[in-house]
Amino acid sequence: MTRKFSGSFTQQEAIPPEGIEAAVAVLNSGRLHRYNLGPQEQGEVALLEAEYRDWQDSKFCLAVTSGGQALQISLRACGVSPGDAVLTNAFTLAPVPGAIAAVGGKPVLVEIDDNLRLDLDDLERKIASSDARVLLLSHMRGHLCDMDRLMQICDAAHVRVVEDCAHTMGAAWNGKRSGNFGAVACFSTQTYKHLNSGEGGLLTTNDPELIARATILSGSYMLYERHGAGPSAEAFADPRLDMPNCSARMDALRAAVLRPQLAQLDRNIERWNTRYQAIENVLQGHSRIALIERPAAESPVCSSIQFRLPGFTADQCRELLKQAAARGVELKWFGGLEPNGFTSSHSSWRYVTAQELPNTDVVMATLFDMRLPLTFSEEDCALIAELIREAADEVAR
Repeated sequence: MTRKFSGSFTQQEAIPPEGIEAAVAVLNSGRLHRYNLGPQEQGEVALLEAEYRDWQDSKFCLAVTSGGQALQISLRACGVSPGDAVLTNAFTLAPVPGAIAAVGGKPVLVEIDDNLRLDLDDLERKIASSDARVLLLSHMRGHLCDMDRLMQICDAAHVRVVEDCAHTMGAAWNGKRSGNFGAVACFSTQTYKHLNSGEGGLLTTNDPELIARATILSGSYMLYERHGAGPSAEAFADPRLDMPNCSARMDALRAAVLRPQLAQLDRNIERWNTRYQAIENVLQGHSRIALIERPAAESPVCSSIQFRLPGFTADQCRELLKQAAARGVELKWFGGLEPNGFTSSHSSWRYVTAQELPNTDVVMATLFDMRLPLTFSEEDCALIAELIREAADEVAR
């Protein structure tokens, strides 16, 4: 072995200077709580909400402490009660079924197809068999299913859709932004997402009653008039008394570092997609590596890449991890029996009733995943792809 990649797969770009300056200003003020404002002061969180609302092209936006809290609050705001069945992807990250379990719901897992998207035929079957009235749709790893058909299915069955857009901030289906299809959308600003505040989340919707319930749930202390992207006061008449306070407010410091990043997001989407293409160009045509197909209707944000190695055994998959690591390439494998890093399988979610998902299991058995931080150059990405090919060839010998 003569070549090795020396970059870090967890190193993000620095916060823009404007974000650092804004954060220092917040620290100097001592006013970190979103409602601790001076006279006539709008505050960083309210400004972020208004700016993200406009960027997303939605009517309302709420900033919270994490993407997971956005999911839980959205489910509660949609009326999910303990014991209710809630549909979701069998292939997703643990916080998604975790959010359902956290509000007392019962996850009903839906199969995925070979390209990691929700199997819409299985969705129809599970709607009929479960009596679920909410789908928590995970756009896992940035892959959008046929959103037109999905909404036709759900609307016909009176199933409300909560979109988990943690991996699709800025993506679109037939020109319509991810998150603007269902009743409510949830976004994450955790370090490895498209905006980075360490932890954080955003929730958008066009429904004034839903956003009013979500705002009270997030912990407004009746200070909902200080929100930059909320509904009129009339929408809070009942929610202010009906909804519990879950204390999930975003603070001013996080909002301050996010606002300049939002201003750069469209440019960064282009940069991610260019890096993805550099890797895909090299991996294409390898006899063992199966890339994930992208539908023509999808405009993705490719901040990670996934591929499969059909025919590889579990031992070969584990060996590929070792061979890639020896070349400085950090891959994640979704076929392991135990959770590892940011990957896990439905079989390890013991808070979810065990369910038979044969196609999902086959797909995940040889599925690999890799982050594409913007600290990588296009040349880095081409080298990484060549090293993955070398590792696959070494394992297949």
